[in-house]
Amino acid sequence: MPEGIRAKKEENFSEWYIQLIEKAELIEYSPVSGCIILRPTSYAIWESITQFLDKKIKEKGVQNVYFPLLIPENLLKKESKHVEGFSPEVAWVTEAGDSKLNERLAIRPTSETIMYDTFKKWIRSYRDLPLLTNQWANVVRWEFKHSIPFLRTREFLWQEGHTVFATQKESEEHALEMLEDYAKTYEELLAVPVIKGTKTDSEKFAGADITYSIETLLPNGKAIQAATSHCLGQNFSKAFDIKFIDKDEKTKYVYQNSWGFTTRSIGIMIMIHSDNKGLVLPPKVAMNKVVIIPILMEKDKERVIGRTKILKKQLEKYNPILDDRDDIKPGNKFNNYEMKGLPIRIELGPRDLEKNQAVIVRRDTGEKRSVNLDDIDRIVEKTLDEIQKNLYIKAKEFLDNNVIIVDNEKEFEKNINKKIVQVQWCGNPECEESIKKKYAGVKALNIPFEQKKELKNCFKCSKKAIYYVNFAKSY
Repeated sequence: MPEGIRAKKEENFSEWYIQLIEKAELIEYSPVSGCIILRPTSYAIWESITQFLDKKIKEKGVQNVYFPLLIPENLLKKESKHVEGFSPEVAWVTEAGDSKLNERLAIRPTSETIMYDTFKKWIRSYRDLPLLTNQWANVVRWEFKHSIPFLRTREFLWQEGHTVFATQKESEEHALEMLEDYAKTYEELLAVPVIKGTKTDSEKFAGADITYSIETLLPNGKAIQAATSHCLGQNFSKAFDIKFIDKDEKTKYVYQNSWGFTTRSIGIMIMIHSDNKGLVLPPKVAMNKVVIIPILMEKDKERVIGRTKILKKQLEKYNPILDDRDDIKPGNKFNNYEMKGLPIRIELGPRDLEKNQAVIVRRDTGEKRSVNLDDIDRIVEKTLDEIQKNLYIKAKEFLDNNVIIVDNEKEFEKNINKKIVQVQWCGNPECEESIKKKYAGVKALNIPFEQKKELKNCFKCSKKAIYYVNFAKSY
């Protein structure tokens, strides 16, 4: 049995997180610095995400494909802004066996370049559009920043959608639709609220015309980008010569999008919901939603174990664990499954059996109650639904209470270390840059879609404001 977490979430957030993901058996460190091994519990969460999101992607008519991991250097360099943005993070293959390669091969940091080189072969006329593709893959970005499991690792898993349209309007509409699906994945599946908006020009994806994002706030007061959807305009189609003959028989460049969702989502979910006892999992992503623990006394042992086996079969759709080991005390088992975040614990002992009842314990609140065994399936289902909703409500209240609107720099400085600070902005990148220089780790998150009606002056330069923008300390 793993020992408890020594660090407190509210006192040493970073150490608490690292201890939690190890003790809850979510990860193992690999021999390669900055790369982690996903253990069964965390990979099951990723599978839940892929199933939920893949269904939504396919409902949009998008088809899954797979492109190679290795990208020739000449392709990566075709779009100048794009390669400039990724160049410091690219890992290269330069040799095969004892032979040097004629051309360096990039280990996929993202797939725009290799996919778009192929798209030009697939697209000839307006009849070939829209082209809607997605791939589930791994990518490598050789970051030199401090590695944080799930949030920032050199290799991670994701999906990357790449879609092609005849018009800018179609492109922008689709990019927003995908962002909405990302928001639903966080909110409906992971019980994590997000703020939807548009990135400022200095924060948008390298090579994009527009980047839409969803952002959230972690309990340590730092914001984090949860997912992005990009309108690439014609930047890549011109670089890769992707043209089509339109209905008016004129040859035109296509409009393109890319959009991605990563295993970073697992880390965000863990940080927001978990506590000092360990992992707290939303039921929709828990591999095992229920653990059944018999309370064993020698004279009633066989009878109690027999009833818990029946109970396990009865609750089979929740993939329950029956822990009937008799060499470990019930209290140690309780602590172990609290650490691992199982949503519901069911305790059943001789006295419960006499009353035809069991004790149900919720992981999110710790609430215990006795329930009739004849009604337990319905109650478990109802309780799982309540846990899922409660986790979202609690996280939403935290986010709402920690987004603050200010109209001057004094109030900005007072709140920026622990909250998302929303200010009126003139749109001048110099005002944005001056904030980043003055406050270490602070940047513009996004321009929220939901804008206040009243606009006065930029909080930094006092010129006429054109919208509100969210700033925060950020990962």
